[in-house]
Amino acid sequence: MRLANAYQAEALTLWEAIVADIKAEYLSEAQRYPWIIGFSGGKDSTLVAQAVLEAILCITPSDRTREVHVVSNDTLVESPLVIAHMVKAQQQIEDAAKNMGLPITVVTTKPEKDKTFWSLLIGKGYPSPNQNMRWCTDRLKIQPTSTYILNNISKHGAAIVVLGVRKDESNSRRNSIDKFQNMENSNLTPHVELPGAYIYRPIVDLALDDVWEILGQYPPPWGGTHRDLIQLYRDAGGGECPVVLSKEEAPGCGTSSSRFGCWTCTVVEKDRSLQGFIDVGNHHFKALVDFRDWIKEIRNKPEYRQVERRNGRMQFDLLSGKHIPGPFTIQARKMILDKLLQIEKEFGDKLISKDEIDFIEYTWAEELLQKGGNKNG
Repeated sequence: MRLANAYQAEALTLWEAIVADIKAEYLSEAQRYPWIIGFSGGKDSTLVAQAVLEAILCITPSDRTREVHVVSNDTLVESPLVIAHMVKAQQQIEDAAKNMGLPITVVTTKPEKDKTFWSLLIGKGYPSPNQNMRWCTDRLKIQPTSTYILNNISKHGAAIVVLGVRKDESNSRRNSIDKFQNMENSNLTPHVELPGAYIYRPIVDLALDDVWEILGQYPPPWGGTHRDLIQLYRDAGGGECPVVLSKEEAPGCGTSSSRFGCWTCTVVEKDRSLQGFIDVGNHHFKALVDFRDWIKEIRNKPEYRQVERRNGRMQFDLLSGKHIPGPFTIQARKMILDKLLQIEKEFGDKLISKDEIDFIEYTWAEELLQKGGNKNG
């Protein structure tokens, strides 16, 4: 009991220090620049959002002049239970901010209609992503949120991106943080790919146990508890796919340590989170796992791939001379769409939008027309 009390006291000290640091940073000379919190709904980003709200509540209303944007990214193929939790948390934060008069805006970024997972895989025939060709991360995650950040930089001159990244997440994360650590004893480090953006990592030195201890002890200022979040992790048996804002951070998405990612993710060998949800009783998720395994399996079957690239040319590996197949054939794309729509019925919820289907059919028609024109020519 004495040990438990000591650990709780340590967590209290850590929490108070984090909130105090955020308060001081909020009131710093750069307060005219907006804060953009990368919010995935996972444990780390939830802790950061909670700490920022707590810090702002400690500031007199007349000094709450910095805009704060809580920005989430929806790839449109997120794990259903995870996206449901994120949306619920976003609504709670938005309602609380409005009721308390806090300068907080809650936003969700999404890929453009022609850059969604289905528009590219089924519409344009992109082969299922893998470690060597991970086209999904840039288009679904990096581009939408980076555009939002750049728009704020254009409006205000700069923007501060507040991230829930920690050194003990992995060696690669530690190395990345250490590499760009500001040598001027500042909390802010320039973003490597977004000019005018600076990164602020308020929980960078926390250990995993610290995160859970704080979340367990302190309820969120937007109301309720963190029980649903804790249960989500227990059911999935792992961690979330992190907020990704650059290609350097992309390797953290689609790895064995990122279990809360897109349900369509074919980069990972096995989707542990969906399997975890199935194991605790969400049996309808099995249809999603089977479909994901199937699009991964058919990726390299030559009968489903075009000989030529989308530009009409054949491509060969420079070293081996081996032919590199082109996109999925239109017949294969139609097969994938038909199967997806069947899975959608089995799952009982929307998996693809009408806008995406319209774009897919338009892309097919345009491609067939172009091929027909080339033959006639």
